[in-house]
Amino acid sequence: MKSYLTIGLLILSNIFMTLAWYGHLKFKELKWFENAGLITIVLISWGLAFFEYCFQVPANKIGFEGNGGPFSLLQLKVIQEVITLIIFVTFSLLFFKNETFRWNHAIGLVFLILAVYFMFKK
Repeated sequence: MKSYLTIGLLILSNIFMTLAWYGHLKFKELKWFENAGLITIVLISWGLAFFEYCFQVPANKIGFEGNGGPFSLLQLKVIQEVITLIIFVTFSLLFFKNETFRWNHAIGLVFLILAVYFMFKK
């Protein structure tokens, strides 16, 4: 159960992280933010990043084997990176129509999935 909770929290965390890091690139299309300066954008991103940490920290605490969780520190990191890439690719394809997903990107994803496989291999 802890593994599912950890992964679910990491997914939520990465959604907020992606919005904080890259969502502001779409702000210019919103009337509210068309004249927003850099400081405003940074503050909004920090606000979103707060929620990222609200999910990330518990995910790591629950998932870490040193706290009774199922994952080593390295496994947690690799899981987080794969989730980050999947969320980012989905986000970029949905919100940035000029971005394309090419064969080399797919191969990179396969290698990351292989990284997860090898991180969990005994």
